[in-house]
Amino acid sequence: MVSNEHPFAQYVRILGRGKTVGRSLTGDEAEAAMDMILANQVRPEQLGAFLMLLRVKEETPEEVAGFVRSVRKTFNLPTDAPSVDLDWSSYAGKRRQLPWFLLSTLVLAQSGVKIFMHGAEGHTPGRLYTRDALEMLGLPVAKNFKEAVNQIRSSNISYLPLAAVSTRMHEIIELRPILGLRSPVHTISRMLNPFNAQNVLQGIFHPGYNSIHQGAALQLGYSRMAVFRGEGGEIERRPSKSLDVWTVEDGEMTVQNWPALLSEPQQPTDKEMQIRRLVDVWKGDETDAYAIAAVTGTLALALHLMGRVKDQAEAQTKAEALWVARDREKLAA
Repeated sequence: MVSNEHPFAQYVRILGRGKTVGRSLTGDEAEAAMDMILANQVRPEQLGAFLMLLRVKEETPEEVAGFVRSVRKTFNLPTDAPSVDLDWSSYAGKRRQLPWFLLSTLVLAQSGVKIFMHGAEGHTPGRLYTRDALEMLGLPVAKNFKEAVNQIRSSNISYLPLAAVSTRMHEIIELRPILGLRSPVHTISRMLNPFNAQNVLQGIFHPGYNSIHQGAALQLGYSRMAVFRGEGGEIERRPSKSLDVWTVEDGEMTVQNWPALLSEPQQPTDKEMQIRRLVDVWKGDETDAYAIAAVTGTLALALHLMGRVKDQAEAQTKAEALWVARDREKLAA
């Protein structure tokens, strides 16, 4: 008895036919495949095979762009959504250092930069995620796009969990303990930029993904994007290390090298990870050279991306000035 082939089987077959016959998906094929996934029109075994085949070969910029276009079609943003200056994704979590980048975002918000943050949490044990850190600091976490819009209007910054950005994407990220590996959804989610911000900042862990993010941003038509290997995979400068920043600006791709900020070659490990230290450093009750360099170094990258400085030196100088001028009594604007 011959049965009809499932419509999604073609996309699994394209990826899985072996080294000589198999190939990557085109952007249109990737978009169509993700359309079916988001609509729950695939069987669980097909989804697992599809994700792991992509994981083994590594996704291409064309595939990522196609997947992102599909997910972006599902967004239902409020009609009065404000213009966002900076899209900030947070999907890795921290385990060696506290999320000092949060202080960078708060300084930017106090200086008038409108930031939309989005991320996932809990998919890897032993990590401190942005949502957990914000809640421990008593800072609000949005429940939906409407709340995010209100928070951006009132304080210039909002964090919305992926579960509220895209329920289906969240469900797939939650498959990591079952599949045993991260899936391409981590890359896709970072690139979503729901509010179509003019500036997109990316932090990754595996340096080989720099070119994937860069190429996908170019295909998606993002005005300005910068991606670099951040501490723990988050958007956070490792001040003891030099780094390459892969950028897209008005259709041009470049790679910029930024020198280390500290002379100590080894990055310290915080064994206690006491979230209270974020507040102590913010208020000036504790002096931590590494933490402050991580904050200002990350700030400098954001300022440079947004075109608010002319070069790296000015970016660092302005970042340090903004840090000194922060309102120590408030963790947000």
